[in-house]
Amino acid sequence: MIYPINEIFHTIQGEGLYTGIPAIFIRFQGCPVNCSWCDTKYTWKKLKSRIGLLEDILSKKTENNIWCYLSSTFIVKIIERQKWNINHIVITGGEPSIYDLRPLTFALEKAGFFCQLETSGTYKIYCSEKTWVTVSPKINVNKDYPILSQPLFRSDEIKYLVENENDINLLDSILLQVNDNKKRIISLQPVSCSQIATDICIKNCISHNWHLSIQTHKYLSIK
Repeated sequence: MIYPINEIFHTIQGEGLYTGIPAIFIRFQGCPVNCSWCDTKYTWKKLKSRIGLLEDILSKKTENNIWCYLSSTFIVKIIERQKWNINHIVITGGEPSIYDLRPLTFALEKAGFFCQLETSGTYKIYCSEKTWVTVSPKINVNKDYPILSQPLFRSDEIKYLVENENDINLLDSILLQVNDNKKRIISLQPVSCSQIATDICIKNCISHNWHLSIQTHKYLSIK
């Protein structure tokens, strides 16, 4: 399986349940959802004019829209070659669930890695059973890409971005759709580290016994 990749790098996971865990990020190129608050807008379009070399992907110092095609087996070889002492993999984007991720997640697991997928819930998810799936549902963002039920039921964690009180009502409507008794984590994340949104998240995390997800990497000024 061949995938469009924007970056492969290692850092600290800054969001969700695994905040603080050293992680290797595999960032996909391409996403049609176009969230207004997205902080990786450089991954939206797969411009042929921006196809680069593997060296361009591995040596990035700044965020940009250069990308290249890599196979699942070659991605594993690249990561193993770096000799990073990390076994947590974050597959993110862009929108990685556009693609069948089973070849990649199976290959990574065979090599001894643990996979976490970050996805918007707008595409059906095809990955290994052991992959931890974090769905960040984008409600009413793009009418052409509604939230699907399959990724919600597959989710191990629903990481929901909050800007105002109405967002909590929208989240409640989603949770009614997945009343399946699965012990999934519900994480609230304030949009753009806004203080108003953060206060709303804290209040609702306490009242619902949910998890607070702060974009720690932004406070620490790390990638």
